[in-house]
Amino acid sequence: MTPDESVPARPLVYAHRGASADFAEHTRAAYLRALADGADGVECDVQLSRDQHVVLLHDANLDRTSDGTGPVAERTIDELRLLDFSSWKGVRIPEAYGARSEQFLTLPDLLDLLRESGRDIGLAIELKHPSPYQLKLEDRVLEVLRAEGWDPRTSRLGNIRVTFMSFSPDSVRHLCKTVPAEFICQLVDDINVAEIREELGLGPLTGGAVANVMKAAQLEGERILNDCEVGMAGPGIDYVREHSRTVRRWLDSGRRFRVWTVDATNDVALCQGLGIHEITTNKPALVLAQL
Repeated sequence: MTPDESVPARPLVYAHRGASADFAEHTRAAYLRALADGADGVECDVQLSRDQHVVLLHDANLDRTSDGTGPVAERTIDELRLLDFSSWKGVRIPEAYGARSEQFLTLPDLLDLLRESGRDIGLAIELKHPSPYQLKLEDRVLEVLRAEGWDPRTSRLGNIRVTFMSFSPDSVRHLCKTVPAEFICQLVDDINVAEIREELGLGPLTGGAVANVMKAAQLEGERILNDCEVGMAGPGIDYVREHSRTVRRWLDSGRRFRVWTVDATNDVALCQGLGIHEITTNKPALVLAQL
């Protein structure tokens, strides 16, 4: 199903970093579980390694999701493959989902898993910013996809439907030079200065400055959606609750909606009632069962 088609009987369900409630995010096990659960698509975050490989990691640093430390961008792909990206979750990985040493994935690795699923599947790629490589991240992702056989006109790669998304308006505008707007999603969320400072461990001045930059990006992202410069809107579920009029206006203007991260039953029901097209969730099996 392409982004400009009519609303399906139920929202499509995308697995957020794989079935990340069950297994460590972005791992082979998480994506294989999502496919087994029947997810309509999967979501991934991408960063660049020091030697310019596109790797599946949410954080710019390794500390939270591996036994390594420091910036992802300072490690080569060979160094990253030596790290343990699954044990922090404290969950045993079934033998069928691969060994611990096989859990770390690059974008080509994920494409192989999706091809092997043998069915039509969506892939939502989030380009993470700020990146030390700036917009080279977008260029490298597109280069990797082209090498794998991706068709920019249809944004398909065999059985895989590829869409792109970012909170960064600069990223979105850069992608629009190559990718049809209907396959690009502008992500938006409210910026809370106190939460940003706490999450990043920043002081009042630095935290405030970072939050101001992020707030400016939010406002520009909202303008991009108001002006219909891209075909997809990607608000968080909290944003959907807090800005019902804006959400309704974007829906009425023909924006296709991908809402994240929807795990609670009442939020699933809210999205279904609004006519949201795609739900991104850590729990694809539970959400599919409810729908």
